[in-house]
Amino acid sequence: MSFLLNSEARDESGHLIRELHGVKLADILTYLVAAYDWPGLDERLRMNCFAVNPSIKSSLSFLRRTPWARAKVEELYIKARTADVTGRKRP
Repeated sequence: MSFLLNSEARDESGHLIRELHGVKLADILTYLVAAYDWPGLDERLRMNCFAVNPSIKSSLSFLRRTPWARAKVEELYIKARTADVTGRKRP
């Protein structure tokens, strides 16, 4: 039985999830909204773009100009995708 470390989880194409190979920010945000909805994102990341009149467009605008926020969103995406691929519970 092989043990798959979170940092070694791969997507359907065989790419390491943590490397975000070819994944656009819009795709990341769409995935997270589908997984957690806007209130769930706000609960996990505490950003106004998820709490006050949230939309993909306004959130993308904020995340593209705010590196620390984008890093947090990418980190949550990596954790959620890894959990989905490995069959574990999402964070």
